[in-house]
Amino acid sequence: MSIPDTNEQMSDITDEPTAEDQEVPEAETPAEATDVDNEAEAAAPVSDETNSGEAVSEEAESDEDPEATDADDLLDEAARPPVQSPYDRPGAWYVIHTQSGYEKKVKQNIEARSVSMNMEDRVHEVVIPMEEIVDVKGGKKVVVEKKMFPGYLLVRCSLDDDSWYVIRNTPGVTGFVGQGAKPSPLPRRDVETFLAAKVEGEEAAPKRGKPRLEYEMGETVRVKEGPFADFSGEIVELNEDQLKVKVLVNIFGRETPVELEFSQIAKL
Repeated sequence: MSIPDTNEQMSDITDEPTAEDQEVPEAETPAEATDVDNEAEAAAPVSDETNSGEAVSEEAESDEDPEATDADDLLDEAARPPVQSPYDRPGAWYVIHTQSGYEKKVKQNIEARSVSMNMEDRVHEVVIPMEEIVDVKGGKKVVVEKKMFPGYLLVRCSLDDDSWYVIRNTPGVTGFVGQGAKPSPLPRRDVETFLAAKVEGEEAAPKRGKPRLEYEMGETVRVKEGPFADFSGEIVELNEDQLKVKVLVNIFGRETPVELEFSQIAKL
């Protein structure tokens, strides 16, 4: 049996690195660790500010979204009650003739008479048709309301012998308008033209549009002041912006166009 060489074993042990000979990795210094932490903390607030900025931007965009506003408007319009045509109300509309200048008094008389004779369920409504026209007051153009048909009223009623008697025998009423002995109700087109449709819950009816001028082309008028006072003539030109007209006035047997202001003429 051979004995292992002790010198060789010692040589192998000597060649192996010792703990002192092994390199130990250097640990991170506290300063370096602090710098890393500071960089992480500095990065975090920037991210938060960016997110908050984006959130604010999204909120602003949502507040200014036109589609959302349009949707709200559509909902409001859908919630409004539908506009009812005056023609679709109970009864039918008839025209009655009255004494000119007493339309309001006759209206009150018909309403009082229908109540006193218990005819409210048949005589429903009495209206004086009005329209907006351009007039001149103090040299300025103003819009005023005037009677559309002086001397006439519109009555909505369920016409029979009793309701006809109540209306026809009201003081100031001279008769119904219509052909023959039986009054003729107004068609839908005339009713909706004379009476603007009214929205429920609103006090005033919507405006009809642009008010018309008090005078019209081809109308004969009287000159009430100026060098041609008391002359009469036909309107051949209208100037709405300057509130002036040209009237053909007969001067010494010849028709001469004379320019006048609205305030200088009057209807015949």
